[in-house]
Amino acid sequence: MIRVIPVVCFVSSLYLSILLSQVEGCNDAVCASVVSKCLLTQACKCDLRNCTCCKDCSNCLSGLWTECCSCVELCPKPEISQVNLTKTSQVEDLPNPIPTLFQSLVSEPDTAERWFTLTFPVDYKVVGFIPELKKEVALNAQTNEQEVVPDKGDTMTFNCSVAYMSQCMPSNKCKRSCESMGATSYRWFHIGCCECVGDKCPANGVNESRCKKCPNTSEDFSRYESTDLDYGEDDETS
Repeated sequence: MIRVIPVVCFVSSLYLSILLSQVEGCNDAVCASVVSKCLLTQACKCDLRNCTCCKDCSNCLSGLWTECCSCVELCPKPEISQVNLTKTSQVEDLPNPIPTLFQSLVSEPDTAERWFTLTFPVDYKVVGFIPELKKEVALNAQTNEQEVVPDKGDTMTFNCSVAYMSQCMPSNKCKRSCESMGATSYRWFHIGCCECVGDKCPANGVNESRCKKCPNTSEDFSRYESTDLDYGEDDETS
């Protein structure tokens, strides 16, 4: 009888490992051993409807809870999808913006094509000066012939301008480039696209990569090797 117990445990563990490999989103290579232990000791024998074992299961999985809780269906399954790097970005307010300088540089197309300007109207409430984007905003490139447009009621319309640098660049160069233009903030996309944001823009500009010499879709980015991306390191800072 003493010899039978190890065999039974081995068969049970093998069976549980097979089941885990069939659970969507479960990393059986990492979780098989600890999840098998926790299921055999019944530490994870419940579901999210009552969650009576959730605390015990968390203690049993310990440091592997995040990776393995979905294997026992006690947390949402991780989404298996490709991250859209054209939408992921980091933003930062710049300490010494010069709105007059920025407006002067972006009011007309740059003859050297160092950047591309995008301008669109934004409504601001007069009371409290709380930004409120229009429900439908057409993002079209245009010049700022009229900086402030009076509107009815308690709102005023301003033109928000952002400048997309043509070349890909690292985040530190993006920050420096936008500082040199007098921008209020910048948004650096993880594919290398740099967006300098003017003072009339809410929410750090537009959350969309539009740099002309950077990949602008996930499909485009997947065709690039890291060594192929042009970060413009040999060019002079704008």
